[in-house]
Amino acid sequence: MKKTMLSLLALCTLTVSAQYKSQVWSPDNGDGTYTNPVINADYSDPDVCVGPSGEDYYMTASSFQCAPGLPILHSRDLVNWEIVGYALKELYTGDKEKVEHFMEPRHGEGVWAPSIRYHDGEYYIYWGDPDYGVYMVKTKDPAGEWEQPVCVIEGKGMIDTTPLWDEDGRCYLVNGWANSRGKFASVLCVRELNKEGTKAISNPVIVFDGNGTENRTCEGPKFYKRDGWYWIMCPAGGVPTGFQLAMRSKSPYGPYEHKIVLQQGKTNINGPHQGGWVHTKYGEDWFVHFQDKEAYGRVVHLNPVDWSTGWPVMGKKGEPVTTYKKPKSSSNVIVNPAESDEFNAPTLGLQWQWHANYHQFYGMPTAFGTMRIYTHKLSSDWKNFWEVPNMLLQKTPADEFTATTKLRFTSKADGQVGGLIMMGINYQALLLKRVGREFQLVLVTCNQADKRKPQQEELIATLKPTAADKIDYKPGIHEDIYLRLTVKDSKVKFSYSLNGKKYQEAGNWLPMKEGKWIGAKFGYVSVDTNPNTDKGWIEADWLRVTK
Repeated sequence: MKKTMLSLLALCTLTVSAQYKSQVWSPDNGDGTYTNPVINADYSDPDVCVGPSGEDYYMTASSFQCAPGLPILHSRDLVNWEIVGYALKELYTGDKEKVEHFMEPRHGEGVWAPSIRYHDGEYYIYWGDPDYGVYMVKTKDPAGEWEQPVCVIEGKGMIDTTPLWDEDGRCYLVNGWANSRGKFASVLCVRELNKEGTKAISNPVIVFDGNGTENRTCEGPKFYKRDGWYWIMCPAGGVPTGFQLAMRSKSPYGPYEHKIVLQQGKTNINGPHQGGWVHTKYGEDWFVHFQDKEAYGRVVHLNPVDWSTGWPVMGKKGEPVTTYKKPKSSSNVIVNPAESDEFNAPTLGLQWQWHANYHQFYGMPTAFGTMRIYTHKLSSDWKNFWEVPNMLLQKTPADEFTATTKLRFTSKADGQVGGLIMMGINYQALLLKRVGREFQLVLVTCNQADKRKPQQEELIATLKPTAADKIDYKPGIHEDIYLRLTVKDSKVKFSYSLNGKKYQEAGNWLPMKEGKWIGAKFGYVSVDTNPNTDKGWIEADWLRVTK
């Protein structure tokens, strides 16, 4: 365990972060071209805007129940992205009842398909929570603090919201609908908001209906105005297999004519749709969107946009590109979203999210160069880890990678468990479990965790503690270990080492599975089946992502 204390260098990480370069996926080819995806990680339903400089691009994406929420990514060229913060420290700050509701993992609830816009000196993000309504949050500095969210429209079913401020100062909002809440969908609506964008001042109008046509599941609309035309760009045809529509009208309330402007065609990039269009200061047009890659989640692609026909034809003649020339930019910096973490800072790395609203009982950074995660007390009728809120997880960063962590597990009593997990509807984990005065290393698997199916354990090894407290007051025993997971072809395999040099495999390759609207995520789990004991904990020294 490192003995690193908070130094001036560590304190500087609060405001200045080194540019991270991934060992496993970087889209910039270094020769003026890029290869899709520009972010090979689950930033579902991405949207993008450009700031007043003309070269500072900001992206956000769906975060559902995970906290912090609404990730903010920054780029200077639309290819190289880094995480710079989150717009939501927790879901529903200021509303005690809703905050507590999300203290448990509300899988698939929360933040759906946000939009980000720059207007009149401020950045705005709008999103729909299918259970509570339409929300907005704003700031002058996207990488800094965001104001508390405002409920713009209260109610169920409204999702995928985007504002449009017209030249006359009027503000309009487009949205889709969640069939799971309202029992209707595949329609898009427009209504007017007040000029501040904080409340609706008109009732909704259906402006597009995809029911009974190939445009079923039209959702995720983005609202724009160009050359006197009102434009709505939205996906249709289903998430894994659909396409991108563009529709235009001379009135925000339609009627709209529409065309398919991006589809898979002869490529292997399925369902290219749902994202944001951006016009650059160099006169170029680009479309950022996602591709559904099942267990890996919805990864981010970048395609050029050609307006020469009067319609935004995307990619190469309406089909997505794999490799293409980079957007014009004054920047030549290669940077990627963070993955590895030495846990040296007094703040949590931006790649990490909890599986629910954070509570300090979950854990916290230490002054010793580690991240401590306390054991969460499971309920008496627990079946698996689906309802564990204190999982500290991050997105898979590539199709193939290895994640290795050095940690110490401290246990105060039998029944305490902790280790490394690949979490989804089906999950796998390599865990230390205290049994008497020893630790069992167990491989845990669970299928259909969301259906409360029980998990299965396979004993890998029995380990003597590497240390034990010598005092009589609430002593613990400790295990120092290196845990590793390797990902390839949508499968994961675990291994372990007692010295950090020689690794032994633990079980076979196991299929990965996405979560509820999110890709599989990996990181730490720490739980306790004994309700009456003091908590144990994981002390994570570092986690490193490599090829």
